[in-house]
Amino acid sequence: SVAFTPKKVLASIKGISDQKADKIIAEAQKIVPMGFKSASVIHAMRSELVHITTGSTQLDTLLGGGIETGSITELFGEFRTGKSQICHTLAVTCQLPTSMGGGEGKCLYIDTEGTFRPVRLLAVAERYGLDGEEVLNNVAYARAYNADHQNQLLVQASALMSESRFSLLIVDSCTALYRTDFNGRGELSARQGHLGKFLRTLLRLADEFGIAVVVTNQVMSSPDAAAAMYGGNDKKPIGGNIMAHASTTRLQLKKGRANTRVCRIYDSPCLPESEAHFAILAHGIGDPEEET
Repeated sequence: SVAFTPKKVLASIKGISDQKADKIIAEAQKIVPMGFKSASVIHAMRSELVHITTGSTQLDTLLGGGIETGSITELFGEFRTGKSQICHTLAVTCQLPTSMGGGEGKCLYIDTEGTFRPVRLLAVAERYGLDGEEVLNNVAYARAYNADHQNQLLVQASALMSESRFSLLIVDSCTALYRTDFNGRGELSARQGHLGKFLRTLLRLADEFGIAVVVTNQVMSSPDAAAAMYGGNDKKPIGGNIMAHASTTRLQLKKGRANTRVCRIYDSPCLPESEAHFAILAHGIGDPEEET
């Protein structure tokens, strides 16, 4: 963590001069390898990455096995498109053994909208034959009340991750508090800077602890031509380029018929643009044909 910290951040700590900061960074970089590696080494490292099942085989196939660990996956869409339902299902499936598509770890859940419901976790746990009480104990939940508090919770999250094995961090929703804490174009630069630091911290947590990070994002109406890049929809995700560049994989969710939803890969470094259907069922996310 010290090796990745900019010099000016270390120098701002009382008692650490510029010279001390240089020495600290130099020693940290001797321990943490930060130079070039061959592509074969990176390929071998990526082949060991764990994917966490979403509960839907169609969705898992679309994502190349599930939600990838060590990176940020963004879910964006209108209300009632299944963003929070996917998060609730993942909070349970991440605790499954790797042989069942899990991550064999606990879950950290940061809620900014008050939509977290433990009863949904119990329903998913019953589906996989897990002990409900144990599943709930393995989910560390925190409600964020403003953008600064949301940032502070990541410091607590890193402390928890250093003490116990976690495989998933959920932020639902990543941008809701920024829409209310920062108003108008006059505060746009401050908002984007604050959001950028938050997303940078998320990426560092994913790198250092090898966890999967899932964030949900709201959308806004955009009747202009810019919306055409989002499949001709007049809704586009908020957060601008800061959000777009920070997310490794971006998934667009849309409503389908009845309890069916459509997930489309909008942006990914390795997955082709495609879409899949999934359903919101009583026991969490599943395939549409599972309906009875």
